[in-house]
Amino acid sequence: MSDNIKKENLCESDTLIGATESRLLQAMSVDKTPDTADLPEYIAYAGTPLPDGTEKAKMFDIVEKIRTVSDPEIPLNVYDMGLIYKIDQQDDGNIYIEMTVTAPTCPIAGELPQQVANAVAEVSGTGKIEVKIVWEPVWTPERMTDEAKEMLELL
Repeated sequence: MSDNIKKENLCESDTLIGATESRLLQAMSVDKTPDTADLPEYIAYAGTPLPDGTEKAKMFDIVEKIRTVSDPEIPLNVYDMGLIYKIDQQDDGNIYIEMTVTAPTCPIAGELPQQVANAVAEVSGTGKIEVKIVWEPVWTPERMTDEAKEMLELL
């Protein structure tokens, strides 16, 4: 294969994570971003109210527990993949998480939020957990941590 053909087949994100990994991520996306109003709403709940006087969980522990949830299509955890957009811990220990998936056509979009909610609910000092899929901003490979990018290069 000539260098010209190789260069034509590469895209901008290839320099960040490698050509093979970039093509894998492209295959999971769609060419046209659908109107977010047409996309399904996925919200998952777990946990119970935190009793008064109970110490709230540390954010580090919450994030570490989220890291136990992996995207089965790409064997990386959802946090390092950059799928977690927001973690809001309330004074009463309740936690609201906004996350996304790699593409609106993701077959497990309805399952990942529940997996994240269940994982966070296991952390001592958490109350009610709500995890919602958001469609904007659209996920891109640039949201991945450096460690996740390195892992993809090893696969």
